[in-house]
Amino acid sequence: MARTPSRMTALGAPAPDFNLPDTVSGRSITRDTAAGPHGLLVMFICNHCPFVKHIRAQLAQIGKDAQSLGIGVVAISSNDAAAYPDDAPDKMRAEAHSAGYTFPYLHDESQQVARSYDAACTPDFFLYDKSNRLVYRGQLDDARPGNDIPVTGHDLRAALQSLAANKPIPTDQKPSIGCNIKWRPGNEPVYS
Repeated sequence: MARTPSRMTALGAPAPDFNLPDTVSGRSITRDTAAGPHGLLVMFICNHCPFVKHIRAQLAQIGKDAQSLGIGVVAISSNDAAAYPDDAPDKMRAEAHSAGYTFPYLHDESQQVARSYDAACTPDFFLYDKSNRLVYRGQLDDARPGNDIPVTGHDLRAALQSLAANKPIPTDQKPSIGCNIKWRPGNEPVYS
């Protein structure tokens, strides 16, 4: 399994807009319809990645907790579903039900949304305030498959709670580590 870090987009960057199908409800979801009164958490995940599987239960709980704090939540899978059929929309819908996700699980077939967010791995987390400015990007916590550290969501939870309470969010943030996004051939981003 490849260990790819998140790109750590500059804090304060605006949240790119999107309009993607929710694999659970079938509705189109945009950045603005997904946002809550305190902000928006955008998570790039997928079904097959061992890093995502490792934190699956915590993702479901974080979604519920963020929503109760007035923060909207979406998960987006941008993987090439033709090459990785476990990440196809019908499998995403089944995974959302099985995992207990209470947030939309969106399919980014064109991979343009992942590119606009500069997402690099699964999982990759982006937290925006009510003005659509990036306040947190990076890891859920220090847990990784095989390192025996409990999955708590500590880092992301602290950011969510600070955002909901209108408190400053520390800028010392660690990159997420996960599998690289599975780009379609010829669609890979070029990083400088």
